[in-house]
Amino acid sequence: MQADDRIIVALDFPTAEAAQAVVTELGDAVSYYKVGMELFYAAGPEMLKFLKANGKKVFLDLKLQDIPNTVAKSLAVLTGLGANIMNVHAVGGAKMMREAVASVHAEAQRLNIECPKLIAVTVLTSMDDEQWAQLNYAKPIAEEVVDLAKLAKASGMDGVVASPQEAAAIRQACGPEFLIVTPGVRPQGAATNDQSRIATPSGALQNGASHLVIGRPITKAENKKVAVENILAEIRGAK
Repeated sequence: MQADDRIIVALDFPTAEAAQAVVTELGDAVSYYKVGMELFYAAGPEMLKFLKANGKKVFLDLKLQDIPNTVAKSLAVLTGLGANIMNVHAVGGAKMMREAVASVHAEAQRLNIECPKLIAVTVLTSMDDEQWAQLNYAKPIAEEVVDLAKLAKASGMDGVVASPQEAAAIRQACGPEFLIVTPGVRPQGAATNDQSRIATPSGALQNGASHLVIGRPITKAENKKVAVENILAEIRGAK
């Protein structure tokens, strides 16, 4: 995997115009973008069409969770948009994940397109120990994340979303081919914002992450291309 494919820039914007301006400014410096709920609800499928028309890869980060039938049918519709990665919440359970995988594979085959990777969100990276305690789970965050990752793999998922702090344990439990997409990545000196369980780009990769989701340290930088180049230099140094 090329170093620039490891960075997924989060387009967390309320309008298509703002997101497209960042994509245009970054040009060839970035090949992979995340479209999350805010942007998708604002701009819909047109944003994905724009990215694909510009030769970009897309992580469609909608974190679906509902009864298995609803998730499966929703993902079948989304498959046609051409995203490279889509996701669900692992806590939706094994049946939901299995039906999601079957639906996405069947629809990709019907459309004769490459099947997108399907990954499961474990525990949000904004969650800290204090918030976790309020949910009354029996296990600490790190243990629960690994258990959810193993459940996702057993259900046929291609990988998970998890914090870089749990990446090493997931990699050990789920093997070398399992995707580990890590938000909560902050270059040295960057603000943590609303993230709790974080790491630097090199730290996340050394822990076993396959992709790094990075938003504000790039999209809010005065010189966005330089911000990307600095992160890429750190990534290459960590390989």
